[in-house]
Amino acid sequence: MTDPTSVPPFNCEKSPAIGAKGVAVTNHPLASAAAMEILALGGNAADATAAALFALTVVEPMMVGIFGGGCAVIRMADGREAVIDGLCTAPLGCKPDQYRPISNTWPTYMETEGRENRVGIRSIAVPGNLRAWCEMLGEFGKLTLSEVLAPAIRLAENGFIVTPYLENCIAEHVDDLSLDPAISAIFLPDGTPLKAGDRLIQSDYARTLRRISAEGPDLLYRGDLARVIHDFMQGGGGYVTADDLASYRTEWREPVRGTYRGVDLIGPPPPCSGGVHVIQMLNLMEGYDITGKGFGTPETVHLVLEALKIAAADRRATTADPAFVNVPIERLISKSYAEERRPEIRPDAASVHVSKVLLRESDNTTHVTMADSEGNVVSSTQTINSLFGARVVIPGTGIIPNNYMYLFDPHPGNALSLEAGKRITSGISAFIALRENRPYFAVGLPGAHRIPACVFQAIMNIVDHGMSLQQAVEAPRVFTQGQEAELEKGFAAETRAALAALGHDVQEVPHVGGGMGIIGFQENGLMEGAACWRADGTVMAIGGGLARPGVSFWPDPHGR
Repeated sequence: MTDPTSVPPFNCEKSPAIGAKGVAVTNHPLASAAAMEILALGGNAADATAAALFALTVVEPMMVGIFGGGCAVIRMADGREAVIDGLCTAPLGCKPDQYRPISNTWPTYMETEGRENRVGIRSIAVPGNLRAWCEMLGEFGKLTLSEVLAPAIRLAENGFIVTPYLENCIAEHVDDLSLDPAISAIFLPDGTPLKAGDRLIQSDYARTLRRISAEGPDLLYRGDLARVIHDFMQGGGGYVTADDLASYRTEWREPVRGTYRGVDLIGPPPPCSGGVHVIQMLNLMEGYDITGKGFGTPETVHLVLEALKIAAADRRATTADPAFVNVPIERLISKSYAEERRPEIRPDAASVHVSKVLLRESDNTTHVTMADSEGNVVSSTQTINSLFGARVVIPGTGIIPNNYMYLFDPHPGNALSLEAGKRITSGISAFIALRENRPYFAVGLPGAHRIPACVFQAIMNIVDHGMSLQQAVEAPRVFTQGQEAELEKGFAAETRAALAALGHDVQEVPHVGGGMGIIGFQENGLMEGAACWRADGTVMAIGGGLARPGVSFWPDPHGR
């Protein structure tokens, strides 16, 4: 690793937190507080992750919900590793040509008539989140579902103060939210969008969570709530049925494994694309002296952009639900494949890769990174896809469903085309890194198809550039899939000019990807968490601990 003093200066806007008893990084302070409450109650990282995610469905309702999908990468202190795939699936009654695309060319390739695959009841896919979170608790947790749900129920019943971030999200989508009476009643009361400082109470959703607390996830998948959902969907022309809910299953998968300069990496396998393609890009970088080239230099940024193009082309061609598509995972993550593709990267010119990766995966996701004092670690990314999902609420329940049908290619015959029962493909890149079989760091973020690029660069920031965790998550990022080369504003003008001279179509952007959360593990047993400026990311850590055995505040001097 390099000397951190060699890293070009840039201002970190947030500060890390360090503790020995547990660390939580989420994209809302109340969700991090919920995790801390559960750890203090005696729960472990799996319990705290579930509590944070349930809390986020209340305080980040535009990003995540129980009627969404996601993935968690888990490593327990006893060495068990697992990936819980709770991604959404296409309803069983779906057909590849059920939507009518308005175009066969970009950028409107994914759009359909009436926006049916994007907004409203026909954009809703079969949800996996609630089932996956409860299975994670059952397999790895220590507390009951009712204990873990308590913070979220309290926040829904008593309300919380709307942040400027939530205010902006509501304001940007007033037109769509106003189309549905149930969702507009929550976020546009009396026709007026909620403002920062308002208190948002979600009474219907609190009642739904209380029922789940008492009856478990089968309430939604097989019980009374499943019938309510079925009737709502059928009454509005939706595709999800009670049979779809009853037949939904999570997938427990083996992590994808790779190495980068002696660091072991575990991530999610397909249909999540990030695990494969982050490792693929890092393999490409092993052929270069990235440390010597330096952070943010034209030479390093050029190599990063070229690696991103290669991975994007492979994702488009090969990476989808492995139950429907043969994904050559071992070949893609092999060192030999990197050696085969590396000569395509010219040091003196940008390559021409116009990779038409499906660009409609939403940036609006959330991520939780969690670790406890026992050595258990969870990195979990969850979403309802677009902001406010389908932009409807199932009446009487407070549930905001996903719009995951927007991720299927509406044109039949392609790897990512719509098929009954097919899982969506996601850029989720939740990673856990190990050194000498001990946790080194855990990382993840929202940001859709930009997620793998951001995690790829964060790992290089730590391993090659010797950055602190806070620097690694806040450092300027780049992105491309073969189109424009997006560079955040933190890069020097000289770097932008040099890249343009190499043939990159450089565009300066406010940010690439979303708020990253990372936890690092020190040899002295301390854990450090960091969150970046791109979201409301909040780190909380527990230090201290219980009193020494036998200590009492007022010992009896007479020994009685």
